[in-house]
Amino acid sequence: MSDSEMVCVGAVSGAFGVHGEVRLKSFTADPGAIADYAPLSTEDGARQYDIDLQREIKGGFAARLSGVLTKEDADALKGTRLYAPRDRLPSLPDDEFYHADLIGLTVLDTGGAELGRVKAVHNHGAADLLEIQVPGQSRTVLLPFTQAAVPTVDLTAGRIVADPPEGLLD
Repeated sequence: MSDSEMVCVGAVSGAFGVHGEVRLKSFTADPGAIADYAPLSTEDGARQYDIDLQREIKGGFAARLSGVLTKEDADALKGTRLYAPRDRLPSLPDDEFYHADLIGLTVLDTGGAELGRVKAVHNHGAADLLEIQVPGQSRTVLLPFTQAAVPTVDLTAGRIVADPPEGLLD
């Protein structure tokens, strides 16, 4: 299965307790729905896990993953990103996008000049931010992923039209 057919839906942020539970961070719009897309696989597809959400905790869920029986097993998975096949995920409304679809898109300003490429999508609680790699530079800028700052996302053409806030790219 190609990368574009797999979507990252969560990550293990470490062990929870001493009985093999993990701290699971969900990247799905409805965080509890992550278990509905199981079995989830590692990025390389080498391992698959069924998910049993135990309870909600700060920053995600305490969860059991199939085959993870000890705290050591859970510790070893820290940082593991979990993926689901795109066809298991719900279709999105026209104004919503999977983060995986945005990464790598060319970002143009409203005049057609290239501003860079989407390197990552971040969410620190308030709203999504697009991390844009500025061409020919090592720096990146964070662009609010709002209707005002990003009026057009054209997945077919592989581009985003942005109207960045004044001074963002200076």
